[in-house]
Amino acid sequence: MTAKVFIDGEVGTTGLQIRARLESRADITLISLPEESRKSRLARIGAFGEADVAILCLPDAAVHEIAPDLAHLPCRVIDASTAHRTDPAWAFGFAELDAGARARIAGAKFVSNPGCYSTGAIALLKPLVAAGVIAPDHPVTINALSGYSGGGKSMIAEFETGAVTGGFVYATGQKHKHLPEIVAHAGLTRRPIFVPQVGPFAQGMIVQVPLHLPPGGPAAAMDALRAHYKGQRFVQVVERAAMGDRIDPQRLNGTNLMELTVDGDPETGATVLIAVLDNLGKGASGAAVQNLNILLGKDEGAGL
Repeated sequence: MTAKVFIDGEVGTTGLQIRARLESRADITLISLPEESRKSRLARIGAFGEADVAILCLPDAAVHEIAPDLAHLPCRVIDASTAHRTDPAWAFGFAELDAGARARIAGAKFVSNPGCYSTGAIALLKPLVAAGVIAPDHPVTINALSGYSGGGKSMIAEFETGAVTGGFVYATGQKHKHLPEIVAHAGLTRRPIFVPQVGPFAQGMIVQVPLHLPPGGPAAAMDALRAHYKGQRFVQVVERAAMGDRIDPQRLNGTNLMELTVDGDPETGATVLIAVLDNLGKGASGAAVQNLNILLGKDEGAGL
């Protein structure tokens, strides 16, 4: 029996990527609306009512507008926006977060997809907090570089038309929309300093967290990551040398993989946590499809 899936916002960057991963699957039937009906509330409600699972690829405001209707419909919902990532009524859709994450996702009506930057940051920090390598109130700084596709259609257009030709740092005022979910799901009690930047390439991401730890810190951090992600399929802890001398943020593009590693000076304890992922894969559409598979009881890697 096939599952019916409606992607609300299927012509956006994330929606198109999700559709590409689902349209050839024999176990999925995609529900689509004609172009003239995509903004019709009545048409969308009809599609939600027909679907087994709806995936929201919409701005936050549009998600908040439609959410009350979804509460009264039988379809299950995956929200790719920022709107519900810290809402306790929504399961946080990072399947590798902890031992109970998959069960929470599988049993949920509402699932909130993590953000791309926060996927890398949480993946690095959560195991260290849980293992006591760092305290929840440890002063944390996160530095991250993303391809310009993470900025959506407007930023993609800026780069592809040549209006912007180089990378840039932004959101230094510490109000970035991913900060609340990083605090909530990494187990932090102190808000990190987060410095994101966009590179002159379409997709790919690297997240770095420098830490002052006691001597032996890099090994302790690596041990915590290995223990936390042992046996995981899509989050893999690798030796630093596996990433090469120069770490390429595009090295996992086109996959749902995220690789984690640790570098630093064992004598001083100066430590750098490193995550590499595709911001459109494990950081967005790949994670949404992984969550869809969990909701439907399918092979978690189907379509990935």
